[in-house]
Amino acid sequence: MRSTGMGRACTALLALTTAAVCGCTVQATDQDGKPQGPVRIEVPQRSTPPADDAPAPGGPSRTPPATRAAPAVLWSRGDTGRDVRELQARLRQVAWLFDGPTGTYDDLTERAVEGFQGKRGLPRTGKTDTVTWQRLLNMTREPGTWDLYLMGGQPADAPDPRCLTGRVLCISKTSRTLRWMIDGRTVTTVPVRFGSQYTPTREGVFSVYWKSRHHVSTLYDSPMPYAMFFSGGQAVHYSSDFAARGYAGASHGCVNVRDESAIADLFAQVRNGDKVVVHW
Repeated sequence: MRSTGMGRACTALLALTTAAVCGCTVQATDQDGKPQGPVRIEVPQRSTPPADDAPAPGGPSRTPPATRAAPAVLWSRGDTGRDVRELQARLRQVAWLFDGPTGTYDDLTERAVEGFQGKRGLPRTGKTDTVTWQRLLNMTREPGTWDLYLMGGQPADAPDPRCLTGRVLCISKTSRTLRWMIDGRTVTTVPVRFGSQYTPTREGVFSVYWKSRHHVSTLYDSPMPYAMFFSGGQAVHYSSDFAARGYAGASHGCVNVRDESAIADLFAQVRNGDKVVVHW
């Protein structure tokens, strides 16, 4: 049996993909060419694959989700002013900061903000953004004058009169701060600690007479990086112990600084002969 027109008809049907099964009917003949009746040929469907960018049925869309804008940063390390002082006062209320307020966004403030953020599931940036600030505002009260200026009655912005002229390391035992001042203007403020009652830090007016970047104490065999000597063996210098233990420890009479980057900057600016004032 052979079919007439079968090649053309079924070739076209093989290309169809719109039905589950497609078919065609052709006229069959025997070997002598006599008609034998119609014959139907069934051709299975081939499904058309989805386009590359079309989502699978029930699957997620390939359109990327809209990104949320990061909250604006209000204050970060290096900023100064009354707003930073309020931030520090509020951090003290929730026991994330124990020094100051100094009004300078230093490494201690940065660490306190980072800890506060991490505790509340916020990104640990160490920068005070609008979300962090609002969360802190909701947890604290408005700080008063005493909260902002923990200076035993002396406002933090009123340094010792002996510090108001020239280049001065103005060191207050009351506020436990060192202020680097030039002609009455405060350039840098950092937290410091002093000697114990058995090895007290001397008070008075001195001057820097020697700077030693990598100094090691021959008496106590302890490192004193960025040492700036002002009275005998007493110096302003970086203390890793202060950085680790805070005010739980004490020096042997020196003025310890725990912000290494700050003391490095200070060491680069201070000159031999600059005044040092240690006072209550």
